[in-house]
Amino acid sequence: MFSKACKYAINAMIYVASLPSGQERAGLKDISKAINSPEAFTAKILQELVKSDLLHSVKGPNGGFYLQRESQHIVLSEIVHAIDGDMIFTGCALGLEKCSEDHPCPVHHKFKAVRDHLTGMLMTSSLKDVAERVTIGVSFLKI
Repeated sequence: MFSKACKYAINAMIYVASLPSGQERAGLKDISKAINSPEAFTAKILQELVKSDLLHSVKGPNGGFYLQRESQHIVLSEIVHAIDGDMIFTGCALGLEKCSEDHPCPVHHKFKAVRDHLTGMLMTSSLKDVAERVTIGVSFLKI
């Protein structure tokens, strides 16, 4: 459902949010290694997250990427929207341009329920909540 870039973006944001107190900045190499993503691709994703005001970056030896806001004020839907846009929230399961209640595709009504559930989960899941699962060791960013 999510693009590869979006999956990496979510993982990168979770990684940055789960950094220990006092180490709130992470470098590109550390992030790409932690989420198992190519460095150049990770750099492009992080740039998009900076443009969307989800991350901030500082150059230099003590630089790195850090959250623009506190993690409890960022929800996963913001990350998805920054990278993939609104298609996951509004798009047709079969990719039709015009799919609606008035002109539904063959799976519109079943997919709408799934899409609405996914949208609700993304809009109510804070970055803090999912990052805490990584911090305490019950969830993982890579195998």
